[in-house]
Amino acid sequence: MFTIGLVVNPFAGIGGSVALKGSDGQVIREEALRRGAEQLAMKKAELALTALKESLGQSEVELKIITASGDMGSNSAVAAGFNTEVIYSANNPSTAEDTKAFIQHLVERKIDLILFAGGDGTARDIFATLKRDIPVIGIPAGCKIHSGVYAVTPQAAGLLTGQILKGELLSLKSATVMDIDEDAFRDGKVKARNFGYMTVPDSLQYVQATKQGGQESEELVLADIAADVIEQMEPEHYYVIGSGTTCAAIMEDLNLPNTLLGVDVIKNNELILQDATAKDLMELTEQQQPITIIVTLIGGQGHILGRGNQQLSPAFIKSIGWDNVWVVATKSKLKALDGRPLIVDTADAEFDASLAGSKRVITGYHDSVLYRVGLSSN
Repeated sequence: MFTIGLVVNPFAGIGGSVALKGSDGQVIREEALRRGAEQLAMKKAELALTALKESLGQSEVELKIITASGDMGSNSAVAAGFNTEVIYSANNPSTAEDTKAFIQHLVERKIDLILFAGGDGTARDIFATLKRDIPVIGIPAGCKIHSGVYAVTPQAAGLLTGQILKGELLSLKSATVMDIDEDAFRDGKVKARNFGYMTVPDSLQYVQATKQGGQESEELVLADIAADVIEQMEPEHYYVIGSGTTCAAIMEDLNLPNTLLGVDVIKNNELILQDATAKDLMELTEQQQPITIIVTLIGGQGHILGRGNQQLSPAFIKSIGWDNVWVVATKSKLKALDGRPLIVDTADAEFDASLAGSKRVITGYHDSVLYRVGLSSN
């Protein structure tokens, strides 16, 4: 089941048609309504969801929309005919505080993607609360769209979401959250500010350095993946390196011996445990220091847990958390799966089921994609 958190700012863009140069603040909204402004954000959210539904067609994707009550989401989702769950009752009229509170609920639910309709102010409110790196797609509905987190049209937002759900490889990138000073804008001055970055899906593209006639060069891609992982490594942090050639490239870049068909542990770029057992790894948790697991998939099969790395027991993964498991793979290997999911097969059915959903996969230097994780069909 793929879960999308839907957020609609019902007042986004309300000041545009009545020449108020924005929609931020209760006074502006009340004035816009007094002037006869129409609230269009809900319609734009429905357009995006309708495009998503059409793009999925007869595919067997299981999808649920997790949203807030009324105009803040559920009205649009139900109108588009989606399986919908309301987990937040918004005030009427809703406020920026409702957006922030609802986002916190979505973070706690560990949803796969946030789809939101609004403008730059809405993006700011989401960014202020979104502490986890959950990908977002903005449905443009505001007066001001300076932020890079929005699709070009509502329909494009739906089509982009559909590409993800159907298993197409879309790179993830950081996009700016921008906003301007509305009061200054009304005086004819544009004062824009970058408030930070959120993660958005991008069109499929290979890292420039890894292209050779449109195809990946395996050696260069592995070097890029290793460079990205090593750059993210922190001091005094244990890294459990799984089996396979992609993981071996990380060890090679660190000039460390590698157990190709086993699991090694490093810390501060030094080898701590070689060919570790499940017992060794559980004892590692007693050190009370952060631990990250790095795994890759078995080419052609898609297994990331339970085949070739049984040392990574459900108990060990539970103890450090699924968010602390990094998956690395070349896009060529992912494309070879032909849309089939990454597979977890640890012999703990309940645990395996809990991991189903989407997972970020590091596919190059500062390049990653969102890919589906499923269960073994065996």
